[in-house]
Amino acid sequence: MLLSSFIQESTAALGRLYPAPEARSMVLMLCEERLGVKSYTHIVIPSTEIPDEALPGLQEDMRRLLASEPLQYVLGFTMFYGRRFNVTPDVLIPRPETELLVDEAVKAGLALGRKLRVLDLCTGSGCIAWSLFQELQDAEVVAVDISPAALGVARSQFGGPGPEFILADVLKDADSFDHGMFDIIVSNPPYVMEKEKPAMRANVLDNEPPIALFVPDDDPLLFYRAIAGWALRFLAPDGTCIVEINESLCAPTMEVFTRAGFRNAVGLCDLSRRFRMVKFTR
Repeated sequence: MLLSSFIQESTAALGRLYPAPEARSMVLMLCEERLGVKSYTHIVIPSTEIPDEALPGLQEDMRRLLASEPLQYVLGFTMFYGRRFNVTPDVLIPRPETELLVDEAVKAGLALGRKLRVLDLCTGSGCIAWSLFQELQDAEVVAVDISPAALGVARSQFGGPGPEFILADVLKDADSFDHGMFDIIVSNPPYVMEKEKPAMRANVLDNEPPIALFVPDDDPLLFYRAIAGWALRFLAPDGTCIVEINESLCAPTMEVFTRAGFRNAVGLCDLSRRFRMVKFTR
């Protein structure tokens, strides 16, 4: 089968689920990864054929994509902060906006000018923990999650030394956590309200772990109250905490930390000027 024909047919099929440019980008990325071709190969060499032995695998990949499975799960990886991270349905797929949280944490850490200890709550794939471990050289990074399967993915990311991954429930286990004080605390906790589900895509709702996404409508800030408790116990006197938030709940999220006694609670925007983080200091 001609590569160009596969791309044309697959893009048209995926176009029933996604906007046409996104569908085309997904198909091109699939072909690059599975066949080792470039995104323009089918244009500059229109006679390019898909090897017979590779076609069944591509067709299976397309079956999964047409069933609304995210491309990242089909490929088994995603890019985050310039690095390739393993992802499975046991973990939330890292989003580009979470890279801004890493940026803020790196800036806060470098400003302290010392060997750092970093705590990542609700680590999931470990993308934040690993990124800070590699960006903040010599930092000691500890990461917590409630899911053994997610921790397995987080530990699989890179060889050699890395963060320490610990099984713990952020909502319950602060009292039994015994790992000292931290200069930086970060978290991307669940914050999507149940009532927001109708606005979400099927590829997210049907595939990504609900435990990493949703909070009850009547208590959407429960994780932030828990994080405030962790920060009261474990954030160093001049330390910084940065959390990703629901953009519609910036002010009440800031209030959680202000009422807990923290200083300088501020909302931070993404590139679209939406409030996506709250930062505060001890």
